[in-house]
Amino acid sequence: MYQFFVDNEQIQGDTIFILGDDAGHIGRVLRMKPGEQVRISDEEEHAYFCHITEITADQVFLAIDARDEQGTEFAHKVYLFQGLPKSDKMELIIQKAVELGVHEITPVAMRNCVVKLDEKKAASKVKRWQTIAESAAKQSKRTRIPEVHAPVSWKEALSMASELDVMLVPYENERGLAATREQISSIPSGASIGIMIGPEGGFSPEEIAGTDAFENMHRISLGRRILRTETAGLATLAMLVYQLDI
Repeated sequence: MYQFFVDNEQIQGDTIFILGDDAGHIGRVLRMKPGEQVRISDEEEHAYFCHITEITADQVFLAIDARDEQGTEFAHKVYLFQGLPKSDKMELIIQKAVELGVHEITPVAMRNCVVKLDEKKAASKVKRWQTIAESAAKQSKRTRIPEVHAPVSWKEALSMASELDVMLVPYENERGLAATREQISSIPSGASIGIMIGPEGGFSPEEIAGTDAFENMHRISLGRRILRTETAGLATLAMLVYQLDI
């Protein structure tokens, strides 16, 4: 069953209409027909099971059959702060993090980042990244499209992270998965969770030391092996889903 997102005004009573690129995709690419079922999410994260009633050149009309009461969103809002990686690794990170239930993603310019984005390049990248997030949200039947923010500085990232209930900082010099399990298990229901991931070169000594100033930041181990930057955040998300997504 395909997933699509609509604005609230596209829902009128028991009827939903789809416009723009999604309407063209349904009719011309997917070649769907009246009677076929789709899943729809609105701006307030409500989800509906629907069937197509009519397809025109620029619109698709749907009838609501039922509301998806269970939903697919993670019980916790998880914010990924990702040190800017090289090449197209950020695209992979965004795609998989969205599939795993991340709430928002913020790229962070850290001392050891190889990539340096000026304002123009950053705007172009963010637009591309947001498209990837939307595609992954549709594929994984998310109820919302996670927001991908423009890159921020390390100082800005710390300020944002300080507002969350719990911050997990995977660090290669930490040892012991038992302590990681204990830390994750202690996260209270409904708490906001942040994950801070260093770039390919890792956190600088000053950056990792700076996390000590925040009571909500906890360094954790991801095991005895050193994980790449594109793996570390996803591994942490998977641990959180396994332990907390009940």
